[in-house]
Amino acid sequence: MNRRQLLTTTLAAAAAVPLAGPASAALGRTRLTLPQPTGPHAIGNIDLHLIGGGRELMATVWYPAERSNHRLVPWMPDTSWRVVIDAVGFDAGEVAAPLTAARLGAPVKPGRRPVVIYSHGNDSVRSETTIVVQELVSHGYVVATVDHTGDGYTLFPDGRLGLPDDDDFNPWHSAHDMRVLLDKLELLASGGNPDAERRPLPAALGNALDMGNVGMFGWSKGATSAALVMNTDRRVRAGLGFDGEMQSQPPVEGLSRPFMIMSAEFPRDVEPSVEEFWRKLRGWRLNVRAVGAAHGSYNDQQWFVPDIVRLTGLGDDVLRDWCGTLDRGRAVRIQQAYPLAFFDLHLRRRRQRLLEGPSRAFPEVLYLP
Repeated sequence: MNRRQLLTTTLAAAAAVPLAGPASAALGRTRLTLPQPTGPHAIGNIDLHLIGGGRELMATVWYPAERSNHRLVPWMPDTSWRVVIDAVGFDAGEVAAPLTAARLGAPVKPGRRPVVIYSHGNDSVRSETTIVVQELVSHGYVVATVDHTGDGYTLFPDGRLGLPDDDDFNPWHSAHDMRVLLDKLELLASGGNPDAERRPLPAALGNALDMGNVGMFGWSKGATSAALVMNTDRRVRAGLGFDGEMQSQPPVEGLSRPFMIMSAEFPRDVEPSVEEFWRKLRGWRLNVRAVGAAHGSYNDQQWFVPDIVRLTGLGDDVLRDWCGTLDRGRAVRIQQAYPLAFFDLHLRRRRQRLLEGPSRAFPEVLYLP
């Protein structure tokens, strides 16, 4: 299976895991729950329809919220979910997307927050690292994610569904989208409404954004995008890449600002472009690798795929191909701990012993010289 096939299979099989409870039974649809974030803050989010820089994009802003009864947000919009599920032969009337911990449009918790932006991988969706996003927000960050139109599954407000349609969509396109997102977040922080339809936003949402403390992370192609954005836009103070190949034309250049690489299938001794990028880094840098990790071990895929194997009987070889040998519970803890420590160090200036060398709490994580 290629990555697009994996995504659709993952969504279908994940939805087939039953969630106990009368609401689920009444709907006649089954759900999967995501791991809960560990921080003290409740979470809200809101979607934005962005037009600018020659691009039309869908983004989501996740933020610390006051506790409320606003409805929980699904992992993926139902319309696009149904298209994906039907495409792989499941009955979309019987399965439903997992629910996130975010409540739609919940009141914003007062306070200015560091901002982190996220760039997804090839042929994917902005929700692919929801576990990481929720963890950051629960600890006091604002996180903005964006679908790269033409390289993912995107539902627009008028009901149009954009699908992956460009096999040549490259990391520079993703980087351009992220700079458009940054421009729109600055407009939001200054009191404007960047939504193309000017739909109402939670009160004081813009006040929560500290645009002087911005970080970025990405998975796979999105990791390369993070480096390219930092090459061309000094608004991003620190970058984190999840197992990116760092291949682009023009190529990734060096940085004097902090950058962390979390390797799996594309470590420096396997992928020359990653080694070349590493040698060009002139600021704070760190490269870690979780033993047994596969390419998807740093996103939600690592949580979903074991259920695919159990439900479809694909076999242990498929599980190893997509998840390696890393236990999914341990993978979730790594996803939660390391990005949070990285951004706490570089956006909040808090010392993080976890990033200073091997940790007894994470014996499977190697710190590479």
